[in-house]
Amino acid sequence: MNKTIQTVGIIGAGQMGVGIAQVISSSGLSVFLHDNSSDALSSARETILRGLGNAVQKGKLIEENIPNVLERIRFEPRIAELGKCDLIIEAATEDEVIKHNIFQALTPHLKSNTILTSNTSSISITRLAAQTDRPDRFMGCHFMKPAPRMQLVELVRGIATSDETSETLKALVNRIGKTSTNSEDFPAFIVNRILMPMINEGIYALYEGVGTVESIDKSMRLGANHPMGPLELADFIGLDTCLAIMNSLHDGLADTKYRPCPLLVKYVEANWLGKKNGMGFYNYSENPPKPTR
Repeated sequence: MNKTIQTVGIIGAGQMGVGIAQVISSSGLSVFLHDNSSDALSSARETILRGLGNAVQKGKLIEENIPNVLERIRFEPRIAELGKCDLIIEAATEDEVIKHNIFQALTPHLKSNTILTSNTSSISITRLAAQTDRPDRFMGCHFMKPAPRMQLVELVRGIATSDETSETLKALVNRIGKTSTNSEDFPAFIVNRILMPMINEGIYALYEGVGTVESIDKSMRLGANHPMGPLELADFIGLDTCLAIMNSLHDGLADTKYRPCPLLVKYVEANWLGKKNGMGFYNYSENPPKPTR
């Protein structure tokens, strides 16, 4: 692996950013975790501590190592400080304008050889890279959710990504104990190109009255042996993220089969975003969660 990758900056202390920080720090690398929300940074440490506790219970981490893992993570409110890092992983909201603004704010502070990556699940890597000063050192680095549990990291080359950058990222993924796949830079890449239309079709089945939330999810859990039904999975991913990916597919490929279900649009308009804010296809204020339709 490129010996210079010792310090990794992560932008966004949401569920993905925190999970990625835990994985990378657990592998012995130093991490700068940035978010412009002080509340997000404050809660990130506790979230990571809980995640490390879960890793201990599963035999993936020795309890005595928890302080060392935490010490390698710096919770940083100033984005300029990430300029010291050898690699940046942007894990902010799935909004292209926000991502462009982040890279523009970051660029003046970067070392000349710093590699930039985005954890985007659907946005063009080529387009993101073109807005930076280093398209050859820019790549998609898409961790699956939740990052500590899921084995895959989807690596996506933009049109200008260099072989050296690609090989460095492959080696990094291997070092942190994950497995990489290579995807071409087309809307939603591989995983979400296949997964999201299935989820969207599950929402259409609900919208058209083919089944209830409960019957649709139970059918796919027991009939297709999926660990989660499509509506439960949509809530877990975040309905706003699901809609953003479907819009990316629909806009990028111009095929009506990727049209987002109107019911998905309506839920997002109602700010019913799923598990992260307590209401989606299930109401998470109740235990067990109760279907909302």
